[in-house]
Amino acid sequence: MSEFLPAEKALGMYKMMYRIRKYEESIYYLFLEGIMPGTIHQSTGQEASAVGMLYDLREDDWMATSHRPAGHDLAKGISVRAMMCEMFGKAEGCCGGKGGAMHTGDVSVGAMTANAIVGGNLPIAAGAALAFKMRKKDNVVVCFFGDGASNEGAYHETMNAAGLWKLPVVYVCENNLYSANTSISLTCCQEDVAAGRAAVYGIPSEVVDGSDVVAVNKAATKAIARARAGEGPTVIEVKTYRHGGHSRNDACGYRPKNEEELWIHQRDPVKNFRTVILENEVVSEETLCEVEAEIEQEIDDAVEYAKNAPLPADEDALQHVFWEG
Repeated sequence: MSEFLPAEKALGMYKMMYRIRKYEESIYYLFLEGIMPGTIHQSTGQEASAVGMLYDLREDDWMATSHRPAGHDLAKGISVRAMMCEMFGKAEGCCGGKGGAMHTGDVSVGAMTANAIVGGNLPIAAGAALAFKMRKKDNVVVCFFGDGASNEGAYHETMNAAGLWKLPVVYVCENNLYSANTSISLTCCQEDVAAGRAAVYGIPSEVVDGSDVVAVNKAATKAIARARAGEGPTVIEVKTYRHGGHSRNDACGYRPKNEEELWIHQRDPVKNFRTVILENEVVSEETLCEVEAEIEQEIDDAVEYAKNAPLPADEDALQHVFWEG
């Protein structure tokens, strides 16, 4: 674990990581029990990436996420209740019950609606960053994408434009070693996505340990400051791992057991950060347990609220279908 943080910040980051973990666990069981409709692409195991990258953003900064959005959305400020209502297709969901698991978002907190097209959010984030630059604002956009998206044409076209125009955007490659169920060793000729594929566009890059939220946050701080100062984009590659499958029906039979043992049990970002917090005497074990219990109750309350919340009205199906001037 790298250099530690001020106590208040460390505890705040842990609380958000634990909130994301418990939210995802709750969603998993609700789907497993057939209580919740649709499908899910979960971010369990990738909490350090979301929290480390987004913790220090301003509310008026923007974030673009992908088809695995829950951790990013919660870390950017969408409430657990609004997220849970969206999962149940309820009117009080963050997208009015129309988005579901792969299309969450809330522009009021700077969370652009998730994009399920692989690499589809990359040019959109560049567009938002260009708008900020043209308006002479110092806002920053953070855009998450997976290792598989770096093979898309949209990635290369976007990086060329972002590097050329020095856009205030931080691109974060969450390299969880798999594009759906295909190993990165079979899809990418480079071990590190960031270094080789950013340099050709004149964009600096950094590779960080995605199981260390402090290391991720340190890289984020530098890249965000660079973008805000008008110095252009950065590509940060976060080496991470999703604990579950690509989607809820993926049993992960293609993953080696020793690999899962390493990443899920030895490099768990939430459990490891909890240990370091206690070692640094940020709070006592008793206090930490109380904090965790409060978050678990928050999740339980959100589930019960969402179950009983009203469905959208029939006429809502005709809203947001096209733009009305």
